Amino acid sequence: MHERSCHIFLNRVALLLLLALCNAIKVNGEESNGQCFHKLTLDPRPHSVSILEFGAVGDGKTLNTIAFQNAIFYLKSFADKGGAQLYVPPGRWLTESFNLTSHLTLFLEKGAVILGSQDPSHWDIVEPLPSYGRGIELPGGRYRSLVNGYMLRDVIITGDNGTIDGQGSVWWEWFASHSLNYSRPHLVEFVSSEYVLVSNITLLNAPAYNIHPVYCSNVHIHNISVYAPPGSPYTVGIVPDSSDNVCIEDCNISMGHDAIALKSGWDEYGIAYGRPTTNVHVRRVHLQSSSGSSLAFGSEMSGGISNVQVEQVHLYNSLSGIEFRTARGRGGYIKEIIVSDVDLLNMNTAFSAIGDYGFHPDDKFDPHAFPVLEKITLQNIVGTNITVAGNFTGIQESPFTSICLSNISLSINAASSTSWVCSYVSGFSDSVFPEPCPDLENSTTSSSCFFLLKPNGKAAVL
Repeated sequence: MHERSCHIFLNRVALLLLLALCNAIKVNGEESNGQCFHKLTLDPRPHSVSILEFGAVGDGKTLNTIAFQNAIFYLKSFADKGGAQLYVPPGRWLTESFNLTSHLTLFLEKGAVILGSQDPSHWDIVEPLPSYGRGIELPGGRYRSLVNGYMLRDVIITGDNGTIDGQGSVWWEWFASHSLNYSRPHLVEFVSSEYVLVSNITLLNAPAYNIHPVYCSNVHIHNISVYAPPGSPYTVGIVPDSSDNVCIEDCNISMGHDAIALKSGWDEYGIAYGRPTTNVHVRRVHLQSSSGSSLAFGSEMSGGISNVQVEQVHLYNSLSGIEFRTARGRGGYIKEIIVSDVDLLNMNTAFSAIGDYGFHPDDKFDPHAFPVLEKITLQNIVGTNITVAGNFTGIQESPFTSICLSNISLSINAASSTSWVCSYVSGFSDSVFPEPCPDLENSTTSSSCFFLLKPNGKAAVL
């Protein structure tokens, strides 16, 4: 008992140091050049228990759902006493989906693996998100995610590189064979929560998304590894969705579909819900996407996406590097985005902005709800082994405007038949190779090339 107490104490000390470094709980209000620069303070957890104390068995076969539920129910009583930590030691901890609580730290020790059950009856069916109106893949409800947070405050998932493994291969097979009646579950989802930290863990084999903060504020995702194999259908890494004040930094993500995708609701449902994704900062990440985009905006963006800063990123071995997606009927906007200091390697298409991407949730959408895409800055970018430099295909009734390209050098491979494809788009370029379409060389639009420097809305001209 003494040895275990010392072990938990040491882990708690390590956690305090980690959180002090990677910003977890409270914003002190200082201005910054991006969400990741916000200085946060930490309230330490005065209480800690091990999942072993609630009868859990880490053999990879015993179902531990009740142990997780009972442990979290017990720790909920410490919410007004500084919160508490649930310690998961080395082992393979099979479980159904379970809910977290406020003022909780879920700590996964090195060698600890939380395994998602492969029995679909262990995953509850929940209502669709109101900004989507239905499941993203099928009409009706959706399977609840493995680890859930609903209307929480101050919740942390961290560890010494422990793992959450969704064992998603069965879900991928069911999806590919059209055997599912409901949309697939995600690995970790936070809904309507604030002050959320996910750090120092590995996420594997999600059935669909890995981390999905939706309707959340003040989310920090730091130093995690996320992986699903190339053939996994429509698996996505991190999906900030109708959320604000989000930082994603120092992460390695390799997915079957998109690595990071920003969203904000779907057609008439997203327009009605009206909550944008804004104040997002992404930096020092390594992103790979087998069949999608390393960094995607949309296509479900009907609540709007704005004020996004991406910097110091490495995008590699992907179908597309940076992609903006929308369609007639989406409404909303994608604007005030700056992407800088990017290294691209082995890309079919370096940059895309597509106005006819994706489908609609039903036939109730307004075909005259035209999205706005404007004030997009891409600068200080180097690319190697690129097939297509850019595909900017706008919407006739609502052209894409103020697409601003600066200091970009792309090495185009021998398979390329054309470097740029452009229609219904306008913008400005300076020091770009290969030379972009004439639509992107209009010097009269250079004064419209704005990018945001600070989350308070102050802008500067490129």
